[in-house]
Amino acid sequence: MAADSDPESEVFEITDFTTASEWERFVSRVEEVLNEWKLIGLSAGSVNPEKGEYTSGTWGEKCLDINFADFKFYITHYFLKQECEKDNGKDKLEEDSFPLAMQDLLCMNNDFPPRAHCLVRWYGIREFVVITPGTNCEAIISESKCNLLHSSVSIALANSGCQVPMFVQIQQKWRRVYAGECQGPGVRTDFEMVHLRKVPSQYNHLSGLLDIFKAKIGCNLSPLPPINIAIRFTYILQDWQQHAWPQQPPDFDTLLGGEVGGVEFGKLPFGACEEPIRELHLATTWPHLAEGIVVDNDVYSDLDPLQAPHWSVRVRTADNPQCLLGDFLTEFFKLCGRKESTEEVLGRGMPEEEGKENSDISSALSKLTEPAAAVPISKLSVSNIVHSARKHIRRHRHTDESPLKTDVLNSVLLYLFPDAAVEKSSESSRNRTAPTNTSGIAEQEKTPDYNLYQQLKSAPSDSLTYRLALCVCLVNYTHGGLRAVAHLWQEFVLELRYRWENNYLVYGLASGPPDLRCCLLHQKLQMLNCCIERKRARDEARKVLEGNRGRERKVSGGGPSDRPTAEAAAGSTREVSPGKSWDSWSDSEDEFFECLSDQGEGEAPHAEGDKEGSKVKAEGRLHPQGNMTLLNSTEPLYIPVTQEPAPMTEDLLEEQSEVLAKLGTSAEGTHLRARMQSACLLSDMESFKAANPGCALDDFVRWYSPRDYVEEEVEDEKGNMVLKGMMSSRMMIPGNMWVEAWESARVTPARRQRRLFDDTKEAEKVLHYLAVQKPADVTQNLLPCILHAAILKLKEEESVEDIPSVKKSIQQAISQASKLLHTLSHDYKKLEDFINQLMALETAITQARSLKAKFATCEGGTAEDTEELEKFVSSLLEDPEVVVLGAGQGPAGSIIHRLFINSQRAALLSPMEDEFGLEKKPGGGSNKVPDFPPPAGREILLRTCVPRPAPYSKALPQRLFCVLMKEEFRLAGAFSSDTTFF
Repeated sequence: MAADSDPESEVFEITDFTTASEWERFVSRVEEVLNEWKLIGLSAGSVNPEKGEYTSGTWGEKCLDINFADFKFYITHYFLKQECEKDNGKDKLEEDSFPLAMQDLLCMNNDFPPRAHCLVRWYGIREFVVITPGTNCEAIISESKCNLLHSSVSIALANSGCQVPMFVQIQQKWRRVYAGECQGPGVRTDFEMVHLRKVPSQYNHLSGLLDIFKAKIGCNLSPLPPINIAIRFTYILQDWQQHAWPQQPPDFDTLLGGEVGGVEFGKLPFGACEEPIRELHLATTWPHLAEGIVVDNDVYSDLDPLQAPHWSVRVRTADNPQCLLGDFLTEFFKLCGRKESTEEVLGRGMPEEEGKENSDISSALSKLTEPAAAVPISKLSVSNIVHSARKHIRRHRHTDESPLKTDVLNSVLLYLFPDAAVEKSSESSRNRTAPTNTSGIAEQEKTPDYNLYQQLKSAPSDSLTYRLALCVCLVNYTHGGLRAVAHLWQEFVLELRYRWENNYLVYGLASGPPDLRCCLLHQKLQMLNCCIERKRARDEARKVLEGNRGRERKVSGGGPSDRPTAEAAAGSTREVSPGKSWDSWSDSEDEFFECLSDQGEGEAPHAEGDKEGSKVKAEGRLHPQGNMTLLNSTEPLYIPVTQEPAPMTEDLLEEQSEVLAKLGTSAEGTHLRARMQSACLLSDMESFKAANPGCALDDFVRWYSPRDYVEEEVEDEKGNMVLKGMMSSRMMIPGNMWVEAWESARVTPARRQRRLFDDTKEAEKVLHYLAVQKPADVTQNLLPCILHAAILKLKEEESVEDIPSVKKSIQQAISQASKLLHTLSHDYKKLEDFINQLMALETAITQARSLKAKFATCEGGTAEDTEELEKFVSSLLEDPEVVVLGAGQGPAGSIIHRLFINSQRAALLSPMEDEFGLEKKPGGGSNKVPDFPPPAGREILLRTCVPRPAPYSKALPQRLFCVLMKEEFRLAGAFSSDTTFF
């Protein structure tokens, strides 16, 4: 009693049997997922899928994570997307009909699909759910765990009423072993699997597999319902020795030979250095056989591949075969990561010479050109002077140490500067260079691919920059790598300096200001050409002026005959950039811009000054502006000869914008910024004042900015409507920069103004920029051009082969390259990926070319056969598997048969026989050499519909898929049973 009164005795343990276990939670979670995916109830869909729909149709996939305690699983729903599947399905399905999966077991429209999930291939089902262990989870190997998962699936299917088959993956993942179940009203299908490494000898043929199938279904009916048989044998062809891959062999005697597919300067190589097609798989299929029709046992077999009614082929491509274009691009791209300077790569000169010449290449090269006056005119040809300059610079370098051989270097330079090949006088050479460039561009603009450089920010395909990129790429790969590139670049800069100092335009560049749509290096070269043009124009104008002054000393005033020459001189320099440059003024007060047209000087027209009343001489007139007159007088308004704005490259524009931005937003900074930007405006005002004595700001605005001078009709004192003009509102703002500039502008013609564009300083800046470039900088600048060239090469080669998928991929590559190359700083990781994409396209084209060579039409073939073979080859790389029309008797089948015969004879060392003799024996090879090797894989599909488990049960579908390979034996069975009557 004392114990009963003890408080502790009243405490007792309560066991709550309603608490769910981990297993119950797992089953419940599976059911929730099935409900969430709406897989409950009757399965809907067309009764039989169309033929080939499993391959051509679209497969959908949904995936979620579920946990069994701490063990992670993935549950995935695979399904074939079908249009209006629910509307078409539920109306036709009866309440007690079989699940769709059971009907799919017997459907023959999609046997052996070439591209599908393994469960689709083995069981022919169009919808199923798979539970697989998580990524880092170990496989389900123990039998108890496998049974637990299998029972979980059964309970979830029964509780939810789901008729979609569900599988669990067991054993090691590489084995692809699944166990599953499908439940319907009164029926159930069990999916079972056997997987062995070796094929048991008693089941190595159709006869033994039929015994397994019959024993498993255990049908006691007599006679046994017919078993439908589908058989597929796969033969692999790996030996292509009898059909050489069509890459041109190298010519070892040529200068640029020594490499497979060796090319000349200006062309990128193309093609694979090895066979791009690794294997050809021939699948011979017997789709519908009855049990008694064919014999296949351990003694004899009727299954001759030549007699198979259905042939299909797929190809296996080589993994990353070596291709020439890809190799060139890869090696070129590697140079972008090098750090060495040109001086470090080439080394310094002889020790005793180092003190005599500056190490700076721009200083060294400046000593190579003597004044033109000291040299006879007959020896002023481009090639003579370039040759003597190179001879001078090579005194400081041993001949055997030169990275580039002399003949190779000469070939490159003649390709880059073809105008140097013809020895003419300096005058004729100058007059010839510019038209050559423009005419070439006019022809190129007609081609659709010419403007591609604008998308890729590279350079026109006929330009010097583009050709330089091709030469650097070829020299880098074939003629010495980094050192050869540094040597070529040094010689290239030497040539440019020579041309600048001798007033020769650089060949291969369009006239005019730098094209900001091109790469920076191309802009720099165009800037140098602008400087040469300005320098030449000044020299010519000086001669014209000196000639005019000489005539003036003899005859009073200049005649009209002088004007065309002056105007022609002016026209030669006015094709320059409209950009403004405040910092490109000459630092020297003694340098002047000599006016290139000075009509007013000869005519000496006089105008009355309204304020001073004195006669002022007009200077620097170009021509009258229509019928306009000055507002304060009746004198015509003349357009003045003005200085052209300074051309700018994008790095200078960026530098200028940074300087202007640093001035800040203060009043002083804003005012200074405005003055800097108005340098060109001030120059034009001074020229206008010189050409139009007595003019006012309103006159200047009427010519320079007509929209800022507003004219309105008003009524005068007499009642007549007259035009009255006034400045726009923005011009009337107090402290307007235009008003300030006008007041400070002097009466100075353009020829006596300080130059807006100092061509000497700008040319030296360009040459210095080029001289200090490292080889890596050069390749980075040329990278857009070489990618441009690679894309053009791919387009050219694809047009020959006509591969739709490659054509589409090239267009996508152009779009992608446009985004990558238009940024100020390139993303080299993405560019590397992009180069890999171009290499993949090259590989696809070479694969198509290889297949075309192997399936070339035979002599005497009909046009129909040729067309059929072309279509067959084009499909091989597009489709996962291609049907061979006519099987072994068609044109493609005959070629495949011959390929296998040649391969067999080469493998078994049998002497080759005459082809005509072989064709007389199509059934079996002569000399006891079989035409085909043993099949690499055999797939046998057995199907029937029998009652299980009792003779009075419903007749249900049964299926066994057998895979027999050298190191694999797999049986995938789906056995249905009646769960209502046993």
